[in-house]
Amino acid sequence: MATTQEYIEYVCEQITGVGEIRYKKMFGEYMVYVNEKPVLIVCNSTVYVKQLPEINDLMEGAAIGFPYKGAKEHYILDIDNSELCKKVVIELEKVTPIPKKKK
Repeated sequence: MATTQEYIEYVCEQITGVGEIRYKKMFGEYMVYVNEKPVLIVCNSTVYVKQLPEINDLMEGAAIGFPYKGAKEHYILDIDNSELCKKVVIELEKVTPIPKKKK
């Protein structure tokens, strides 16, 4: 089931205050950017984050899954826990590079 506009707006509300937030529809689902860095993948109304060492402690015990066919395994972020989401996003934003512009 595809992610709704209302859900992606809820996701963005949950992380308000961590930086400049925007989202982009991609392949029928969404990428959420913080300070122009892609930090959250939202597919089928589920929020995924990369499994990186910087957030392993914060995500201990979190569910894992695949956002789309062929993707690497990701943590599933409990978007209803705004405090945890903000901590995770802050750490991911620190280590995620700004994507290079395609020519």
